[in-house]
Amino acid sequence: MQGNTRQNEWDKQQKTQQEDSGEAQVSRKSRRGKKASGAFRTISEVASMLGVQQHVLRFWESKFTQVKPLKRGGGRRYYRPEDVELLQRIHHLLYEKGYTIRGVQKLLKSTRGSVAVLDKKVEEVLTSEVEELKETVAAVAEADDAPAALETQTAAPTAKIKGERREILRAMLDDLKAMRQLIEA
Repeated sequence: MQGNTRQNEWDKQQKTQQEDSGEAQVSRKSRRGKKASGAFRTISEVASMLGVQQHVLRFWESKFTQVKPLKRGGGRRYYRPEDVELLQRIHHLLYEKGYTIRGVQKLLKSTRGSVAVLDKKVEEVLTSEVEELKETVAAVAEADDAPAALETQTAAPTAKIKGERREILRAMLDDLKAMRQLIEA
């Protein structure tokens, strides 16, 4: 009988130790999820952070020479905080602003890969596009307000061309208004 009680005590000790070590593993895992802001990130961490697949990041690496993760043994990629920030900007421009890859490449080339300069350049481009749209809308609105005497000319072909041009301008105005709403949103 005494052997059984010793065995039971030993089993209880083992079970308690296993539970304790399990708790320690859980706490290590929960700590592992939180990295310092200056820590390097793996491709899977960056991909999940941006909400894209890993192959997208490898593709961007081939298209944007400014993205240069460290590669360790076996080809594992480790992204510096600067790389992650640049990838976030690229993601924002491609997915939210609607830029093409070539457009983002031009922006990065003109800013030499600097994120701060890139943000400023994007803002300048958007501002200049908005100004051009405003000028075009004003010109079309001015043409709409022109006196009716200009529209009623004696030559029929000329009046027809003016009417066609007017339709084209109206369609352009509608497109510009739609783009303006997208930009302001």
